[in-house]
Amino acid sequence: MSRIGKMPVAIPAGVEVVLSETQVSVKGAGGLLSLTQNSLVKVVSEGGKVSFTAANDSREADAMSGTYRQLVNNMVVGVSKGFEKKLTLLGVGYKAQAQGNKLNLVVGYSHPVNKDMPQGISVATPTPTEIVIKGADRQRVGQVAAEIRAIRPPEPYKGKGIRYADEKVAIKETKKK
Repeated sequence: MSRIGKMPVAIPAGVEVVLSETQVSVKGAGGLLSLTQNSLVKVVSEGGKVSFTAANDSREADAMSGTYRQLVNNMVVGVSKGFEKKLTLLGVGYKAQAQGNKLNLVVGYSHPVNKDMPQGISVATPTPTEIVIKGADRQRVGQVAAEIRAIRPPEPYKGKGIRYADEKVAIKETKKK
């Protein structure tokens, strides 16, 4: 069995996990997240912990137990603490501004780019060259960050563009005569 799948998920105070036949729901200060049940994984909640076991001896059930455990763990962490991604803008005149549920970007195009945030995701710009995306759903936070980065990915010669705060861009050498 998967080593990750063997570890139970501890439920912190203020978080409630509800198991039904069709889905697993996690409710906390960060909101409500739900995940559909998988027939290959048995989920048991007891004593403030949620345990996951493979329903049969197949390789798929073994792999899915670890995957399902991590998905539920991400939901528990998301509703209790939340997730965030930081992006940095590099380039002359590049700037970002958050206005409510919208993000306005000036990144070298002939027009500003406006990006609407999905429900449950908040965006902030502490400085004009930083973007912070926060939310309870880890997958959606990462997807929104990837979509914003795709508006102007970092180019390999000067490094200009939108990049993750911890991303290292390999700069290519220019053409020689």
